[in-house]
Amino acid sequence: MSEPLLSVKNLKKFFQVRKGFPNPKTVTVRALDGISFEVQRGQAFALVGESGCGKSTAGRTILRLLEPDEGTIEFDGQDIGKADAKQMRALRKRAQIIFQDPFSSLNPRMRVGTALAEPLLVHGLMGKKEADERVRDLLEEVGLPRDAGVRFPHEFSGGQRQRLGIARALTLNPELIIADEPVSALDVSIQSQILTLLRDLQQRLNLSFIFISHDLGVVRYFCQVMAVMYLGKIIEKGPVPKIFDEPLHPYTVMLRDASPVPDPTARKAFERIEGEVPSAVNPPSGCHFHPRCPHVMDVCRKVYPDFIAVDAERSVACHLYADGRGGLPVAETAAAIG
Repeated sequence: MSEPLLSVKNLKKFFQVRKGFPNPKTVTVRALDGISFEVQRGQAFALVGESGCGKSTAGRTILRLLEPDEGTIEFDGQDIGKADAKQMRALRKRAQIIFQDPFSSLNPRMRVGTALAEPLLVHGLMGKKEADERVRDLLEEVGLPRDAGVRFPHEFSGGQRQRLGIARALTLNPELIIADEPVSALDVSIQSQILTLLRDLQQRLNLSFIFISHDLGVVRYFCQVMAVMYLGKIIEKGPVPKIFDEPLHPYTVMLRDASPVPDPTARKAFERIEGEVPSAVNPPSGCHFHPRCPHVMDVCRKVYPDFIAVDAERSVACHLYADGRGGLPVAETAAAIG
């Protein structure tokens, strides 16, 4: 296998917050608690999980919009965590982000053409006339009129604003795009248009994606590899088709079964998962999922499971697959899983 475009190892990000009244105390929110994964060139890699699991924090930390507390982030062999301001400026031309809320990510007082041209001018890549022509080409590429640049963000619909967000991410011809819930705020019909656009752009421009979503149906359509997150940790990782056909972790089973099936006649029965996602301030002992797990064992309440390689492509953090019940320690098969 070729060298990955992005390699994330043991990434951690904690936040200190004040909680409580009338005598507040400082507590630690373990937003990211040691996640590791790789993204190959031209690959769409998904981070999935319920709200609050750390997906968006991971995306922002990888781009150093948030500074990591521990771990390494290597982009094309370069350690992003050690990059200075000049190096980060160069790296930002190669890695961009599409935010979840396209309206709040656009300056309401700036015409969209000016906003799209700004990165080209800031990096000194083009003059004003060339940048304006590049903006018109970008607007056309994402399915908007070439003259849409003279309008303000509030003059566009939600789907059109997301197209603007995509155009802005493409402005500097990046190699990696982090898409943070890019279709979650859109109607279903508009979702399909945006996903089709992103897929077409990925294939034509050989883009790599980190696609952040809670919707497994969207991930199944767009991504090739996925990692499932729960309370700041990755609990299952592997190819999208295999995880959908045979999910290993009970939490992944819950996510898959909660995803709607596009067939009104289909009926399915699934295990009901009780409870809410625990607080990242005070996670449960042992496996963080054990208070909600239908297969909980005594060891789950005491010991956090190791990440186990089930085969050459799949790995999972679950005691159901320990002690020869379905896998080997990842360290013994690191070469196989890359």
